Amino acid sequence: MTLTERLAGMTAGAAGRRDPSRGTSGWSDRALAWAFITPTIMLLLAINIFPLFWTVYLSFTNYRANRPNAPIRWVGLQWYHDILTDPGIWGSMQVTAHFVIWSVLIETVLGFGLAWLIDRKFRGHAVWTTVILLPMMLSPAVVGNFWTFLFQPQIGLFNHAVSLVTGIDPASFQMLGSVRLGPWAIVLVDAWMWTPYVMLICLAGLRSIPEYIYEAAEVDRASPLRQFVSITLPMALPFIMLGVLFRGIENFKMFDMVNLLTGGGPGSTTEVASITLKRAAFESWRTGYSSAFAVILFVTVFGLANIYVKALNKVKQR
Repeated sequence: MTLTERLAGMTAGAAGRRDPSRGTSGWSDRALAWAFITPTIMLLLAINIFPLFWTVYLSFTNYRANRPNAPIRWVGLQWYHDILTDPGIWGSMQVTAHFVIWSVLIETVLGFGLAWLIDRKFRGHAVWTTVILLPMMLSPAVVGNFWTFLFQPQIGLFNHAVSLVTGIDPASFQMLGSVRLGPWAIVLVDAWMWTPYVMLICLAGLRSIPEYIYEAAEVDRASPLRQFVSITLPMALPFIMLGVLFRGIENFKMFDMVNLLTGGGPGSTTEVASITLKRAAFESWRTGYSSAFAVILFVTVFGLANIYVKALNKVKQR
């Protein structure tokens, strides 16, 4: 057999072998991958991306959802100017900031403290972990109705518990109906419900710290306080910051629980930004105005979260 015949046979054999990168139906791996992920991408475009761009478009128009057949007029940046110069909007943003800062602060401190205690692995720690997680398993509607009953001045257990400790008449104050106590009532309920969530994140951070680091610290005769400050807190800090990020984003757009507890009252003392947005969109039917407000809130959350994530990455790299 000549060299030319041998080369021709080898070429024919190679052509006859199946390409391992192609499926049994003749599709390549890339084509199969796109076939599986295309429905998901289309679904995300339909329920996330398209509404976002549609909202941005409506924010520049005078469109009203209760008048779908009315002619749509382009108003430019009018709604953005009206929102950014409205004292009522800035008041609702101040209420939102008060709620976010204090609720996240309380949840972080209590969540990390509970995680540190449970990480000691005392007798029955698994049972207590389950009990602590119970509030997080409830829906916001259940929590809102439950605490509305507890805050009742006449029959609510909360007022009677405060009276038992301080001696104050339980009917002399209202948590939900007081201008001074109303904002703290929603902070208290949110902290009660979501502290276990932060606790789980912090507990994961504490469990990720290698034991040999503590053993080396004990060999160096480091005190428990020194170990906590030099080892526990720095190594758990990325997880703590992650919990702050998640709860900050969720509380910034909090609606359901605040709406059930106070509805934004009394007056506007608990009217967070989401309540203001809901009233503009579905009570006043100012769809273009509310769309502009939604875009401003989205840009605010996105910008703050982006800055915070960069700070988190720097902490993780240390």
